[in-house]
Amino acid sequence: MSKKQLIQLIAVLAVAMLLLAACGGSSAPAATEAAPAAPEAATVEATAEATAEATEAATEEATVEATAEATAEVAASAEVTSTEATTATEASSTGAKLICVIVPPVENPFFGAMSEIAAAKAKELGYDVLQLVHDDDANKQMELFESCIGRGAAAIVLDNAGADASVAAVQKAKDAGIPSFLVDREITQEGVAAAQIVSNNYQGATSGAEYFAELMGEEGKYVELTGKDTDTNAQIRSQGYHDVLDTYEKLEMVAQQTANWSQTEGYSVMETILQANPDIKGVIAGNDTMALGAQAALLAAGRDDVIVVGFDGSDDAIQSIMKGELKATALQPVAEMAQQAVIQADQYIKTGSTGKPEKQSIDMVLLTAENACQYKTFAPTGSTDKCEVSK
Repeated sequence: MSKKQLIQLIAVLAVAMLLLAACGGSSAPAATEAAPAAPEAATVEATAEATAEATEAATEEATVEATAEATAEVAASAEVTSTEATTATEASSTGAKLICVIVPPVENPFFGAMSEIAAAKAKELGYDVLQLVHDDDANKQMELFESCIGRGAAAIVLDNAGADASVAAVQKAKDAGIPSFLVDREITQEGVAAAQIVSNNYQGATSGAEYFAELMGEEGKYVELTGKDTDTNAQIRSQGYHDVLDTYEKLEMVAQQTANWSQTEGYSVMETILQANPDIKGVIAGNDTMALGAQAALLAAGRDDVIVVGFDGSDDAIQSIMKGELKATALQPVAEMAQQAVIQADQYIKTGSTGKPEKQSIDMVLLTAENACQYKTFAPTGSTDKCEVSK
C-alpha cells in the first residue's frame, strides 16, 4: 500500500467515527457541531499523514537496521574466513623448515649412513627431516619428489636413482622453487641441482687399482664386478681401474660383469665366474657390497687365496679387512659429503646461494690392513693405534 492510500484510509475511518458520534446526540446541536467537522477531518488527515510517515520511517529504519545487521554478519563471516585462510597459509609455511633426505636402499650401510648423517645435521641446524628411500627406482623417486614439493620442503638432499632418469625430478623441484643437493651420485646435466657433492671416484679407483696391481704382483687373471650401468659412478670407477690395470701387460681380465651394487648378486655372479675361470687370482669390485658377496662365494668354494679389493670403506668392509679377508677398499667420505650437503642447503635457504661451485669433489682414502681400524662410519675415528689383523 502506498503512502497516499494509507492516508486516505485513515481519513475515511476518522470521518466515519465522527458521524457515528453525531448521530448519538440531539438534532439541535448537530448543526452547531457540524461546522467544526471539516477542521477535525483535516486534523485527522494530518494525523493520519504523520502516522503514515512515522510508520514508513520506522519501516525504513527497521530495514536499514536489518541490512546493517546482515552486513555486519557477512563482514564477520568474511573475517573468519580470512583468518582461516591465513591459518592455512601459516600451517603450510611450516614446510619451509623441512628438508627431505632421499637415498637408495638403506640395506646397503653406505646409504643408511648417508641418510642418518644428513638427517642428524639437518636437525642440529633446526630443520624437520623426512627420510625417504627410492629403492633405485626413478618412478618412485619422482613420487617422493612430488610429495616433498607438496609439503613445501625447503630443500632436498638426494643420492639419486640414475644419472639420466633423475634429471626430471630435480628439475621439477627447481621449477617449484626447491633446491636439490646431490651427494655421491651425479646427474648428467649441470645447472639443475644447486650442488653435486661427490667423492673423487676416479682418484679413489686409481689408488685402489694401483694397490690391487701391487698385491697381484703385476700379473695374473682377474675379474671385475661393476655397478649399475645407469650409474655414472660405476663408469667412472671402472675407467679409473682400467686406466691403471691396462698398463700392466701381464694382468689379464677374464671376466667383467655387473652385480648391480648388490651383495647377493655379487655372490651369485662370483659363483658363476669361478666355475668358468677357476684359476683367477684376483677380484676388483665397484663397491664393498659386491666385493663382500664375491668374498663370501670364494670362501665357500675354499678359495681364500684370491685377492679381493672393494670400494666405499663401509664398516663391514673394514671388519673383513681386519680379519684378513678383503685386502683393501677406497673410503668414500660419506660423513663429509652428507654434512656438507645439509650445510650448503642451509646456506642456500638463508642467502639464495651456497657460495660454492655446483660440482664439488672430495678425495678418498685407501684403507688397508695398516690403517682400516682407524676409521668407522665412513670417517676417521681420531685413533692412531696400530692396526692388527686377527685371522
